[in-house]
Amino acid sequence: MGISITIASGKGGVGKTMLSSNLGIALSQFGKDVTILDADIEMANLELHLGLEGMKFALHDVLAGEADISQAVYKGPEGVRVIPAGISLEGLRKADPEILEEVLGKLLKDTDILIIDAPAGLGRSVVTALAAGQELIIVANPEISSMSDALKTKIVAAKLGSHILGTVLNRVGYDKTDLTVQEVQLILETKILAIIPEDPEVRRSAAFGSPVIVRMPNSPAAIAVKKLAADLIGKKYIPPKPKKESFMKRLVTGIFGGI
Repeated sequence: MGISITIASGKGGVGKTMLSSNLGIALSQFGKDVTILDADIEMANLELHLGLEGMKFALHDVLAGEADISQAVYKGPEGVRVIPAGISLEGLRKADPEILEEVLGKLLKDTDILIIDAPAGLGRSVVTALAAGQELIIVANPEISSMSDALKTKIVAAKLGSHILGTVLNRVGYDKTDLTVQEVQLILETKILAIIPEDPEVRRSAAFGSPVIVRMPNSPAAIAVKKLAADLIGKKYIPPKPKKESFMKRLVTGIFGGI
C-alpha cells in the first residue's frame, strides 16, 4: 500500500500544478513508483504541463462511471504514471466527486507515492481531495494574499484529519515586499519544506509542455524541487555545481550587456 500526498494552495496561480508534476517526476528519478492525479476536475491543466495529448479517457470518465481508473492512466516523463482530470465540459457535468476517495484507494494498491494535485479554493472538490490524501503539502507565494488562502486551507485540512507535512514557498524573488521565511512560519505555523526561487525556465518549460525538471534539470527551480523530493524520502542529494563562465563571456556581458 502506497502513500498519498495532496498538493494544495487555497489560491490559484501559486504554482501548485508545477510542483505536483515536477515533484512527481523527481521522486520517480529517485526510484519511486509514482502516480500523479489531477483532482482539479473543474479547471484541469496537468495534462498541459506534461504535454499529454490524444487521451481517450480521463478522471471525468471514471467519476461518471464510464471508465475504470486503469483506463485513465497514461505514461508521463521519467516513467511517472499520470491521470488527467479531463477538459471536457460534458465530462465535468457527469462527474461525481464523491467517488474520488474510492478511486484513490484503488490507486494506492499499485503505487509507492500518489501525488494529488488538488483544485484551488475551498469548494466541495477541494475538500474531497484534502480528505482523501494522507499527507498534505501547502504551496504558497511569499505575499500576504497567498498566506491568507494558505492558512484557510491549513485549517480545513486539519479539521479533516490530514497530516500537514509543511509549506513550500514558490516563486521567491527576494523582493523587499516579500514575506520572510520567519514571517511565513509565524503566520502558517508549519515547517518550510522548500524554497523555490523565481525562475523564468519554469514558464518557458510550461509553454513547451515539458516540466522544468526534465527540460532544464540544472535550473534553480528544478534543483529546489529535486532537493525537496530527496528530503521527503530521506535521500541525499548533491546539487550540481554551477558552470563557470569563461573570462571572455564575462567581459562581453559586462561591456555589451550580453547582447
